[in-house]
Amino acid sequence: MALGRNQTPSAQTQQGAYAVEFTLVFLIFFSLIYAIVSLGIFLTLRLSLQNAAEDGARAALRYQVTLTKREEEAERVARTQSAGWTPTQPVVVAKICQLEGSGCGQVCGPSWSQRCQVVVTVTTTGMRTVLPPLMNLALPDQVIGRASMLLDGRAL
Repeated sequence: MALGRNQTPSAQTQQGAYAVEFTLVFLIFFSLIYAIVSLGIFLTLRLSLQNAAEDGARAALRYQVTLTKREEEAERVARTQSAGWTPTQPVVVAKICQLEGSGCGQVCGPSWSQRCQVVVTVTTTGMRTVLPPLMNLALPDQVIGRASMLLDGRAL
């Protein structure tokens, strides 16, 4: 009995359909996994920089003879915490500034109008060398971690 034109096609005419379906599904899942891994690497590095900045800000809370020594200690701790795993040497800046006033370099003290805060910023570039090739377009090349803490005026 011969097959007519209106009847369902045989299994021989469907041989390549499974390969095409597998290819489409594989590309979708591979892209999803690739994006998750790339974002995971980026967020790990970003949170590590943030943690280094927070450790530096905490180090500035420890007693030092001068405010400059506190800034140096904060930079040293933040640099130590971020060294070794970033793609380039991170730039660490720690500043102690008054909350109210024209800026940094003023006298900090115990009164409310003389209160100061320490701001630690850790910046690294070259993130595109760490990330897998295709995700470089979606993620930034520079990552910044920043932390600030209010200094206790009684301990100054």
